[in-house]
Amino acid sequence: MMDRGRMIDVSHTVEHGMVTYKGLPAPVICDFLTREASRASYAPGTEFYIGKIEMVANTGTYVDSPFHRYAQGKDLAALPLESLANLDCVVARVPAGHAGPIDRLGLTEADVRGRAVLVHTGWDRHWGSERYFEGHPHLTGELAEWLARAGAVLVGIDSLNIDGIATRERPVHSVLLGHEIPVVEHLRGLDSLPDRGSRFFAVPVKVKGFGTFPVRAFALV
Repeated sequence: MMDRGRMIDVSHTVEHGMVTYKGLPAPVICDFLTREASRASYAPGTEFYIGKIEMVANTGTYVDSPFHRYAQGKDLAALPLESLANLDCVVARVPAGHAGPIDRLGLTEADVRGRAVLVHTGWDRHWGSERYFEGHPHLTGELAEWLARAGAVLVGIDSLNIDGIATRERPVHSVLLGHEIPVVEHLRGLDSLPDRGSRFFAVPVKVKGFGTFPVRAFALV
């Protein structure tokens, strides 16, 4: 039997009432059709459940498409699967305890070219607490420019935002999405991935006219 490797989930679970980003509403998860109510529509012993969820697109671990930043950019439905799935992956380790701007990753252009670059900061340890929203690690616009020039095909991070939020500028989103490089935010568990050699997947629902959506992000190692 062929060895298919091991899959490691690096996404957060979406739960009723959780807050991903302050100022955005938490998801509301409820019943649309209960099992009890469904019994009236089916043969004895047969029942189904249909749930309902109301949420903003930026919930949990999600991918940003160019349309999130640019009106004429590709939306979720236009993103090719090749930009989101089965990507050769490199994990950049930021020193433990680092907060604020990240201006270098210790990678060469050869490390980055044609690969998904996942930035491991360990900030996911604060998920679900007030600390998660304060002083998060983020890339600088200059580093984003370097990643684009070096040929990164996707960039992800395990913190609140790939940009700093102290000002209204968002240079990292502007640069990466302007180069049609998808961004994945709020990753988790990147310490479980090897530095090199895994394959990364972060595929959202194919929604037309949407710029962001949650993903079940995982790596095949």
